Amino acid sequence: MNKSIEQLNNLRERVNKLRRRLDVANKKDRIVVMEREAGEAAFWDDPQAAQVTMRELNQMQAQVARWEGLSDRLNDTLELAEMDDGELEEEISAETTILTQEIDTLEFQTLFSGKYDDRNCILAIHSGAGGTESQDWTAMLRRMMLRFCEQHNFSVAMIDETPGDEVGLKSTTFSIKGDHAFGWLRSEKGTHRLVRISPFDSSARRHTSFAKMEVWPDIAEEIEVEVEDKDLKIDRFKASGAGGQHVQKNETAIRITHLPSGIVTSCQNQRSLTQNMEFALKMLKLQLYEREVAKQDAELAALKGENIDAGWGSQIRSYVLHPYKMVKDHRTNHETGNPARVLDGKLDDFVEAYLRFALGEDS
Repeated sequence: MNKSIEQLNNLRERVNKLRRRLDVANKKDRIVVMEREAGEAAFWDDPQAAQVTMRELNQMQAQVARWEGLSDRLNDTLELAEMDDGELEEEISAETTILTQEIDTLEFQTLFSGKYDDRNCILAIHSGAGGTESQDWTAMLRRMMLRFCEQHNFSVAMIDETPGDEVGLKSTTFSIKGDHAFGWLRSEKGTHRLVRISPFDSSARRHTSFAKMEVWPDIAEEIEVEVEDKDLKIDRFKASGAGGQHVQKNETAIRITHLPSGIVTSCQNQRSLTQNMEFALKMLKLQLYEREVAKQDAELAALKGENIDAGWGSQIRSYVLHPYKMVKDHRTNHETGNPARVLDGKLDDFVEAYLRFALGEDS
């Protein structure tokens, strides 16, 4: 029984640490305030703001209830163990095992600490300089991410895709829906570097290819971004990808250029011009919002004397297939000697290492 008591005390220490990290005590106070606000007569005067508030409240209530319930079960089991009743030993041992498994799972979930980690997301991959090599690498990354989404039961919908000149892809964009989709995938934002013997080089020389991945939380309905019609150049064209005869015969694809920023978004995978327009505008809003957030972060970093590297210069991971085999994340230093496994979508170790790195923990 002493072993169970020791295990339960260790579990309680872990739970208390996690509760402090999640600020459960302050969340309980915040719930009381939000519930009072939700009960006021003017609360639904702004339906969109009210829905955002209610979503936050429901999520906070569920999180607090989960940790309160876990703490209660842990304390109850510890009290039983301290009674030192031999007839309860098997039951206490079984409950301790269950509690350990639940805490392990919840401890990992606490790594999703970002503001929008629980949201769906939109992911885009762009080939770098190098023509065929980089376009083939973009297609390989697309397969890697689709396999990862499949393994995590995420649903994927293609938004836009531009084929390569000979093979591969120049760019691809798709929306991803699932539990903490953005939290899982935000680690992939940045430039991915491939080193291999080129299958397209008759001299079998080693080539280095680059592709950039972008990931946005799907929060277009929650953010306020001013987009004026006069700032937009809108082009219609025939879709080049799959979509059936309707897509191929009509100019339903949309390309939007935001003249002040130079941002270009496009969508061709929906069935109608209106749907493609909506998706392209959503992408524009997300990118304008991201740009503004990045600007604010850069200004804050400058005040702190920090240096923020962004864009193509931000190489986050290297995939080396020759002269040796290795995948290494340059932010966390996490690495593996099995690139085939990673390219088949087995990214969980890299994601966890990044999430711990983002929280300032050792991976």
